[in-house]
Amino acid sequence: MRINHNIAALNTHRQLGSANNAQQNSMEKLSSGLRINSAKDDAAGLAISEKMRGQIRGLDMASKNAQDANSMIQTAEGALNETHDILQRMRELGVQASNDTNTTADREEIQKEVNQLTSEINRIGNTTEFNTQKLLNGSKDESTGTTPGQVSIGSLDFDFSAGSELNGWTVETGTVTNDTSASASIDTTNQKIVINGDFDDTTAGMVAAGDLQTEINNALSTAGFTQTVSVTGTATDGTSTGVSSSALTGGTDAGSSLQFQIGANENQSLTLDISDMRADNLGLTRAGSDAKFGVTDGTNSTVTEMALDVTSHTSAADAVTKIQSAIDQVSAERSKLGATQNRLDHSINNLNTSSENLTAAESRIRDVDMAKEMMNQTKQSILSQASQAMLAKANQQPQGVLQLLR
Repeated sequence: MRINHNIAALNTHRQLGSANNAQQNSMEKLSSGLRINSAKDDAAGLAISEKMRGQIRGLDMASKNAQDANSMIQTAEGALNETHDILQRMRELGVQASNDTNTTADREEIQKEVNQLTSEINRIGNTTEFNTQKLLNGSKDESTGTTPGQVSIGSLDFDFSAGSELNGWTVETGTVTNDTSASASIDTTNQKIVINGDFDDTTAGMVAAGDLQTEINNALSTAGFTQTVSVTGTATDGTSTGVSSSALTGGTDAGSSLQFQIGANENQSLTLDISDMRADNLGLTRAGSDAKFGVTDGTNSTVTEMALDVTSHTSAADAVTKIQSAIDQVSAERSKLGATQNRLDHSINNLNTSSENLTAAESRIRDVDMAKEMMNQTKQSILSQASQAMLAKANQQPQGVLQLLR
């Protein structure tokens, strides 16, 4: 008999510790409902489930994005519904004005309503917004933006395209040396366009005039540049460049397509362009300056455009055709928006289904089987209690040594 080491007690203590740890681990799973509470529970399962969680949350947010996109499109489509109603009324007025039973005074009264309705189409196009973003003014259409007037270079002369606006910018020759690469830049501080390069396209190794022309046109296409361009300066070969000052307008800001993120990962988006639905883009305005045809942008009283003329049979009949074309254009735009909404509805259903299925897969990895774990917890609890009882017994065994002293 030995009393320095109670092997039975040591063994029982170890078993008790193991049972207690197992019981605590089981209680942790039952209280959290998770099979994996830390990486040590299942390292590989944790990595897989976390990746799944990222996808699930991404899918859920993509579904919300698609619903928000639907709301945005519905806002635009709802506004175009009113534009349609206005155009139908304008067409009705055009047909009425085409009839020669109307006097000149009658047609002028009809013209007033046409002017106001055209201004209202502008107002709708300029003010329809979703989350402060304008929808119908062309800013959501990547294909918008005016093409700048083109410069044609020949024998060092500049031939500016006609018909645009002018306001005093100058084109100056900067560095003009042999073998210099063609380039052009806009100096907004000094209101001039500086061109660099060799103008001689006949000498080997020189920059062709066409190349320089391209560079200048690229510079003039700067977004928002709508200034006057006139030519000053002299090239190094002595040829004067001050030969023409016709109109030239730079490009205006192009819109940007709407990108709807309808997936959990990169490059899972839907692109939508919403066309400019204002009067000018619909072909409802024309050139002229007669105040009785004046049209505003709908937000103030400043006349910026001229409405279609319905003051005679011929002009009113022509207006009916143009208004019908505008109706068709708005119909096509509404159809596009409606088709996109239907697509988004299907996307939402697919995203929700994918999220549900992926959640079920993640649950099988991460969640605990409560019934099974309760069985395990009960077992560990009984083992823990039994180990405590056996430890008490093992601690009593060395007392048998005392019997030897009697």
